[in-house]
Amino acid sequence: MQKYDYLIVGAGLFGAVFAHEATKKGKKCLVVDRRTHLGGNVYCENIDGINVHKYGAHIFHTNNTEIWNYVNQFATFNNYVNSPLSLSKGKLYNLPFNMNTFHQLWGVKTPIEAKNIIEGQIQTYGFKNPKNLEEQALSLIGKDIYEALIKEYTEKQWGKKATELPAFIIKRLPVRYTFDNNYFNDRYQGIPIGGYNKITEGLLHGIETKTNVDFLKNKNELNALAKKVVYTGNIDEYYNYKFGKLEYRSLRFEHEVLDMENFQGNAVVNYNDTEIPYTRILEHKHFEFGKQKHTVITKEFPETWTPEKEAYYPVNNNENQQKYQKYKALASNETNVIFGGRLAEYKYYDMHQVIGSALAKTRKEFNK
Repeated sequence: MQKYDYLIVGAGLFGAVFAHEATKKGKKCLVVDRRTHLGGNVYCENIDGINVHKYGAHIFHTNNTEIWNYVNQFATFNNYVNSPLSLSKGKLYNLPFNMNTFHQLWGVKTPIEAKNIIEGQIQTYGFKNPKNLEEQALSLIGKDIYEALIKEYTEKQWGKKATELPAFIIKRLPVRYTFDNNYFNDRYQGIPIGGYNKITEGLLHGIETKTNVDFLKNKNELNALAKKVVYTGNIDEYYNYKFGKLEYRSLRFEHEVLDMENFQGNAVVNYNDTEIPYTRILEHKHFEFGKQKHTVITKEFPETWTPEKEAYYPVNNNENQQKYQKYKALASNETNVIFGGRLAEYKYYDMHQVIGSALAKTRKEFNK
């Protein structure tokens, strides 16, 4: 018996936005998730009064005023600005690449000096037609920055040599000839005061939700509950890997509560060196300017993905894109299933992009 208009599989941002908008249109929704909590990867766990980003750092940023106003319905944002640091061979550097970074590398004080060094290195080490990530990086930024701040970090992140990675992974690199450590160029930026759960709770207020529900293991039974399904999980898993598995990189997180007020003085510090197994350490209190007497840190370890692990970064090479296009063609023939979000679209999305995609899908659905 169909009790619901929409069964929404996945309580991350895409599913939550779709459920919220459908409910505003008078539709009855059930949201299910196989995790023990709602919120997907933006979920925060409060540990001793500190909101811990359980699935890695999430900093909201956008140039889209409509999306900024949309999220501000559910939470008040602080004025956090993402200014990560990068540790390489015992030295700390500012990110993104800017005049502070160039001064730390070479002692230069003016944009002209920095530009001359970078352009000279591009001339010496660059390639006209870069065939891999290493050649692309050398052609965009030169040798010193590549070797200090890109090569080892990227190889850890992807589990492959830079010469084996496709050039398109870094189509461009942000280079600023100003003393500006703000990682993003977007007009709007911040962290929701009280954590991202405020947004999830606001979106799903009054909507029926169930956690610990594996849709694919109970597909027929759950499908029978609703007129339509909104599916935000892995598209290849939905089709039982008919054309083979799509590749991802996974992550493992180690969270620690430390009996000290301040561990690293910054929310995000990257660790470039190969011999250090993690790529970065987060110190969560700094996202919300916490004054607690203790702190919580998270070490982030990249891992080879297997179906039992969480899928984080799609490996968007040609082989995987060809597979995805086959799954996408199957999905386009579905009349009662809407596919959306990072996993269902096999696309790396920032938060504002997921919200934008969900809003676009709801408009398409309800303006027929």
